Amino acid sequence: MNATSANAQTLHLATDAPHAVPLTSDYCPRLLLVDDEPRLLSSLYELLRDRDYTLVTATCGSEALAHLNRLHFDLVLLDLRLPDMSGHEIMDFMNGKGIDADVIVMSGDVGIEAAIGALKRGAYDYLRKPYSREELLKTVENALQQRRLAIENQRIAQRLENSERMYRYLVDSSPDIIYTLNHEGQITFVNDRAYQLLGFAREELIGRHYSVLVHDEDQERARYVFTERRGDERASRNVELRLRCKGNGIERTFSNTLMTIPLNAIGMHVPETEHARHQHYGIYGVARDITDRKRAEEVISYQAYHDILTDLPNRMLFKDRLGLAVIQAKRKLTELAVMFVDLDRFKLVNDTLGHVKGDELLQQAALRLKDCLRRGDTLARQGGDEFTIVLPELRDRQDAKVIAEKFLETLQKPFDLDGHQVHISASIGIAIYPTDGETIDELLRHADIAMYQVKALGKNGHSFYHNSMQDMSHQKIALEQALRRALENNELEMYYQPQVDVNTGRITGAEGLMRWNHPQRGLLSAGEFLPFAEENGLMLPISDWMLGALCRDLLQWNAAGGEHLRLSLNLSPQYLDRGDFFEKMRGALTRYGISPAQIEVEITENICIRNPLYAIEQLNKLCQLGVSVAIDDFGTGYSSLSYLHRFPIHTLKIDQSFVKEIHDEHGHYPVILAIISIARGLGLHLVAEGVETATQARYLQSNGCTTMQGYLYHRPISLTDFMAVLHQQEAGDVPPHLLHAVPSMVAFQA
Repeated sequence: MNATSANAQTLHLATDAPHAVPLTSDYCPRLLLVDDEPRLLSSLYELLRDRDYTLVTATCGSEALAHLNRLHFDLVLLDLRLPDMSGHEIMDFMNGKGIDADVIVMSGDVGIEAAIGALKRGAYDYLRKPYSREELLKTVENALQQRRLAIENQRIAQRLENSERMYRYLVDSSPDIIYTLNHEGQITFVNDRAYQLLGFAREELIGRHYSVLVHDEDQERARYVFTERRGDERASRNVELRLRCKGNGIERTFSNTLMTIPLNAIGMHVPETEHARHQHYGIYGVARDITDRKRAEEVISYQAYHDILTDLPNRMLFKDRLGLAVIQAKRKLTELAVMFVDLDRFKLVNDTLGHVKGDELLQQAALRLKDCLRRGDTLARQGGDEFTIVLPELRDRQDAKVIAEKFLETLQKPFDLDGHQVHISASIGIAIYPTDGETIDELLRHADIAMYQVKALGKNGHSFYHNSMQDMSHQKIALEQALRRALENNELEMYYQPQVDVNTGRITGAEGLMRWNHPQRGLLSAGEFLPFAEENGLMLPISDWMLGALCRDLLQWNAAGGEHLRLSLNLSPQYLDRGDFFEKMRGALTRYGISPAQIEVEITENICIRNPLYAIEQLNKLCQLGVSVAIDDFGTGYSSLSYLHRFPIHTLKIDQSFVKEIHDEHGHYPVILAIISIARGLGLHLVAEGVETATQARYLQSNGCTTMQGYLYHRPISLTDFMAVLHQQEAGDVPPHLLHAVPSMVAFQA
């Protein structure tokens, strides 16, 4: 069996196949010894056992065939005469099966035919019995060594073939055109990419001058590059050339098809020797189609200065244009205006209809704002629902006012978002150069301050900046800092507004309202500081404080005999959104020993539509704990009645804005009647807020609302005064001065 008969495929077969184990330097060769004479077989085994061989023996042909079918052998020492078959038949079997093993035939036959038959069948050698010990060992070692060399050569040849195949594959599969030119500039090689990019087949280009591909206007640059002769480090060039493309058999030039040709060490030279000079004989190069890259660079450059959603200039480009406008205004001694526009109620739409519809609203609003501008004005998106505008070359401030009013007018028209009619407005702040600032940052900051002033005054309007706003802004910052210290210094306090059953005149519960004992400004209602807390991330620690304070007050409340009363706790949307709210509530009730039945959590109906499924999950946990849920300010938000039906609600509170409209106890107030009807239909408890007159109380009572709170009964009072009221109620005597213990102030839900 010839060792070179193994092919490359054999080398790549799985290593556990019996005929595919490679012979390496650290591999122990396996030998099959076949002889029917036990004495000779034993002698042969003893002769070879001390060497690094794995030996397997067989005393007949069938046994030898069984071993050959099961195991891989590197060498077979084979006796020709066996009791059941001849050695020639075993060799025929090996050749028929493609068994890769060398064979050394050992025979006592003196005839030449046996030897010729063995050699014809591929035997490595033929030994006549009796053979010498040295002759056998040398023949075996030579056979194995030759096998090693043949396998190693085969591996080298296979690696070379694979390397060449990989090289061809990489070159032809390259995304770049790879080519070579001879010293005359003729193309001597080009890969398949040339056809894919340029439309020229390889046969059309080989032997032709490179100039057939280069655009006429770029010939001079190509000549400079391709005629380079130097062999030093300066022999490489990077250049962009426009190449000719071929389509439908007709050559045509695409001026926007650019190919980058990096000539990195591309000069091909014959090294200088004793008998030959350093000689340039060609060029190697790579050409890459960068058309898409050029377009991508243009897109990236555009996106770097534009808002992707609205296609408006972004903050960076706006500042650049504002800077140019300031320079021009300074040169021409003219005025310019900077506007800061914030869309009112956008967050509500975004939370209600989702971010996709919110993005559509921003796009439509941007188009409307853009239509209101003059030529030369710049509208940019700052981010979120905020826009900035620069109005150069103003004749007077009236020009800016006119455009601001156009903005407000166009935004008041309804927006159609796939069948949803949406109404928004805007708060607009205006700063004028140079009166309100001479730098970009000053103008933007002052326009922003003016915009927040509009927000504070009720939104949906515009305002020019003036210096007093700066003072107010500093006051807000000071208030925020003081509020942070208030938590540390225990300056916050809970007040309570009793809820009265008008049929019995008894207090059935109370609403907890937060107050701030400010060191300089005195007692502040929640409306004077909680908006700052919401804007500056203080609602969570303040809500944590409120939960603990309410539980501590309830301990005193219960000790005074108020166990049958229920306390209403206003819940901030930010607090509900925090995942650990339920655990905090349960932990506080357990820590202070408060019955969950004494707590009612008040939420605004807009919480129900921010994330309804999550809100339902959180409120259901509260209900399972035993805490009841009320919707505060019902009728002023945008909740869906279908969601209302799904929420675990126990109480509806009629907002004081509806109660305030009651001037005639015999009048008709359909919104209030509708709310009472909804509460009755859903089996909910009903509380009216802001009841200030007897007329309002009689109208509500006659139409089915019997639980009320408001100045007609009690103002918000401190815990001490509230406990005194409870004590007097139990005694059947409520002093009039305790009904109005606190000066008039508007209660604001915390």
